[in-house]
Amino acid sequence: MSARKPVLVVVLCLVLAGCTSPDLEVSDEVVQQPEDGLVCNGLAVLCDRSYDNVTFPETHNAFATHEDGIYYPASNHRTGLDAQWGAGIRAFMLDTHYMDTSEPNPNGVRFCHGNGDGTISPCVYGSVGAVAWLNDLKLHMANAPSDVVTLLIENYVQADDLVHVLDEVGLMGDAYVHTLNEPWPTLRELVEQNHRLVLFWEQASDANHPYFHDFLTFGWTTDYAEESKEEMDCVPYRGDGFQPVYHMNNWLSGPLGLSSPNNAEETNDPAFLAERATECIQMHGKRPTFIAVDWWEDGDVVAAALAVNQLELDP
Repeated sequence: MSARKPVLVVVLCLVLAGCTSPDLEVSDEVVQQPEDGLVCNGLAVLCDRSYDNVTFPETHNAFATHEDGIYYPASNHRTGLDAQWGAGIRAFMLDTHYMDTSEPNPNGVRFCHGNGDGTISPCVYGSVGAVAWLNDLKLHMANAPSDVVTLLIENYVQADDLVHVLDEVGLMGDAYVHTLNEPWPTLRELVEQNHRLVLFWEQASDANHPYFHDFLTFGWTTDYAEESKEEMDCVPYRGDGFQPVYHMNNWLSGPLGLSSPNNAEETNDPAFLAERATECIQMHGKRPTFIAVDWWEDGDVVAAALAVNQLELDP
């Protein structure tokens, strides 16, 4: 991520020079190095911040990429997990479906873009093998042992089958279980406890599977898929607005409500993202936990998240 320093400097200059409130400054923590030299998710200072006080760059429908054989209008990005990870993205939205809805089983779990309400599986528009994708994620996590990763899953398969898939690639042992309304641990604690994977899903909590946190109970989101960036705001749209974990959704809709690549460079511009994140900070008193984008290759969501993570917030 060192190659992004020039972009980050530009973003920070914009943040401090007038895009955002003048009372927000670069945190003194940023220049302090921990004695053990640990660096979490790109910054040493993040290790001793609680999970909910870190801003993670996130890809919406991370698997729905041209590189993975899913093309527009079903796609949301051009390049897949390897490129996303290499750029510094550590949070990923995924949709799980059965390839064959007539024979649901763990071997048929795929990542496909679409809801499960129709008679035709959305996987007919393109699918990615869940085991293969998650196995790649596991390999990347092994090579970055001080990074914390988040998956937000729009799930349309049985919980046991989803567990089977995660277990098959060896990720279930990394899953963290959070107690509602308790303080979130620091990234350092998650690393030291070997629970570097935080899982959310968009369905009700299940006592038999406590590692799948219902995002609308444990967090909230802003609105999404607006028609212009001027419509984007920081108002809670879904979920519990009193929870500290939240998504700043940041993508536009195109024709028929599909993801629009036409304005992605503008909406993913790091200065715009940093400015919008600062508005959310001013409204809610804390950083957005996630900045979620489509067409991540346009603009620079990673640089924007780094800039937001370096802002000093009032206690």
